[in-house]
Amino acid sequence: MPALIDLRRRIKSIKNTQQITQAMKTVSTAKFKKSQRTVVEGRSHWHTLPGLMKRVSAWAGRQASPLLDRREEHKVDILVITSDKGLCGAFNSNLLARAAAFLGEKSPSAEIGLILIGKKAVHFFKKQPYPILLAHADKVEKLALKDLREIARFLMRRYTFARTDAVYAIYNEFKSILAPKITVAQLLPVALPEGEKSAPAWSPDWMPDSARLLQSLLPLYMETQVFHCFFESLAAEQAARMMAMENATKNAEDLISDLVLILNKIRQASITKELLEIMTAVEALAK
Repeated sequence: MPALIDLRRRIKSIKNTQQITQAMKTVSTAKFKKSQRTVVEGRSHWHTLPGLMKRVSAWAGRQASPLLDRREEHKVDILVITSDKGLCGAFNSNLLARAAAFLGEKSPSAEIGLILIGKKAVHFFKKQPYPILLAHADKVEKLALKDLREIARFLMRRYTFARTDAVYAIYNEFKSILAPKITVAQLLPVALPEGEKSAPAWSPDWMPDSARLLQSLLPLYMETQVFHCFFESLAAEQAARMMAMENATKNAEDLISDLVLILNKIRQASITKELLEIMTAVEALAK
């Protein structure tokens, strides 16, 4: 049986850990509410623009912009978004496993280039044979919009100059507090609407012309999609950390209850033993 002093020290240590996890849950809850508000406000725009771009690119034709040119995938750029910190359950491990599987599918037929956001992704892919073209490994939560725009422009430049034939993004999309959805999305080239393999028979009279229109819309589309991936991942991360810290707090509470029960049993056994010794001594004196 463990000594009473050891049990008391362990209970005190677990209580201190419980206070830390409770504080981390409170911080994550506040950050999650802020991130969730950003996602809810932006989703209508983020989800509408891809469909609009598909329709406009079908009307204008792929010759209207080099970003619409579809090529065989001999070179592929992949944007992977994780968190900087752990303590968020399987948020990073599941995503990195899915990313590794996707890269394994593409690597036999294409040359892979990685654009990484998050310290976990950078540390993971440093051990992999794929080249890292661009990486943001510190203070991901504080990435400004200008940094995300620069990532979008970097991807557009590589596609425009035929340094890559396709651009994909792998990230956690926020679906619910309980579990995020790992999403693999193709950012470039812009796909035609389903069922349309070529430009439609008619198109609007553009003012200005389609090429000038797409020069304005395509950068906006790419920036918006990078914003979408980043903020969805941020909200999913805070939700995962909030749930992980809540579960850790509950587990600490259950462990404390079990240890207190053991402590009380040991104390009761010690008291009973002392009473028996006293009664034995009293009977011996009486004789």
